[in-house]
Amino acid sequence: MSLSIINGTVFDGVSEELIEESVHIEDGRIARIGGPFEADRVLDARGKTVLPGLIDAHFHAYGIALDLVEIESRSPSYLAYSGARRLKRALERGFTTVRDVAGGDPGITRALAEGLIAGPRYLYTGPALSQTGGHGDPRGTDSDFCGCHEFLNEVVDGADALRQAVRDRFRRGAHAIKIMASGGVVSLTDPIRVPQYSPEEVRAVTEEAKRRGSYVAAHAYSPEAIRHAVENGVRSVEHGNLLDAETAKLMAEHDAFLVPTLAAYDAMDRRGAELGMAAVSQEKNREVLASGQKAVEVARAAGVRIGFGTDLMGVLEDEQLTGLRLQVEVEGPLRVLRAATSVNAELLRRPDLGRVAAGCAGDLLLVDGDPFADPAVLWSGERTVVRAGQVV
Repeated sequence: MSLSIINGTVFDGVSEELIEESVHIEDGRIARIGGPFEADRVLDARGKTVLPGLIDAHFHAYGIALDLVEIESRSPSYLAYSGARRLKRALERGFTTVRDVAGGDPGITRALAEGLIAGPRYLYTGPALSQTGGHGDPRGTDSDFCGCHEFLNEVVDGADALRQAVRDRFRRGAHAIKIMASGGVVSLTDPIRVPQYSPEEVRAVTEEAKRRGSYVAAHAYSPEAIRHAVENGVRSVEHGNLLDAETAKLMAEHDAFLVPTLAAYDAMDRRGAELGMAAVSQEKNREVLASGQKAVEVARAAGVRIGFGTDLMGVLEDEQLTGLRLQVEVEGPLRVLRAATSVNAELLRRPDLGRVAAGCAGDLLLVDGDPFADPAVLWSGERTVVRAGQVV
């Protein structure tokens, strides 16, 4: 199928100015910008803006609950069906690519490729790697049980064991590797600020990933944990809410990305209690909530490349577009649109994504109006989603 989108204005993923041009897609890729084109289907985008399909760089297909134990104790078939629904809904919101940074496997990837389920392009890390008692360890202080399936996280200690785990993830088609480098909100026993894994353990992971031509993403909040991760080879810092200026400068020197996930903290603050979120998790969430937007400002001032992610668990998935609003409040619409398109594509090392340009994937989002003049069209109102040249 070929598709032409006419009479709209176009944001190409980078430029400060919108252009009035048609976009032509053939065989799932953008064939041409502007000019005449004979297409099987024509979309009239008058009054709309054509954007690159959005990229959520911190997504969890299997994050079906706020309780890690509940997730890990579910049957694989139930989790797969639930994950498929989460992926479909993300696509319908305009996210044509997601990076799953704690979960994913070849099965759901094959189901997407064969059209058994509908969803975005799916890049996954497999289960995140956590030390004993770290952010990915679901046990509380007074419980002792097996983590069961290890859908989202796997507890692995020691450099040699970590090397083996990394190699196995790449065997199973992982896009990158995720580690837990500091405490977290939903985990019960680890302080937010304390770095996790030893330098030797982090280097074992990053060296294996680099040798494979890939990279490592690290969950990290505090300056101590971020420095610990970046100095030992981590390329993508997830969350980073407590970032300070000195550490941001270090990130820029090491060419590391920051992926803020502002939607998660805002949603958990408003809705966590009613959803039964543990009291200790609510308290830790309050610790990082207020500083999340400030961290984006600090990173920008230091020249850090800033992407976009959401990290929404359970029913909070419906807040995915809220993340755009929260980041726009700090950065404005142009920088956030770049973050969710071309910058995230750069992070993923996928130059064929995140742009409206000849040769790129035919993944587009059409929104009503001008998002530079009225950013609210990004998170509200009707939208048309195109994935590989097909209207969703």
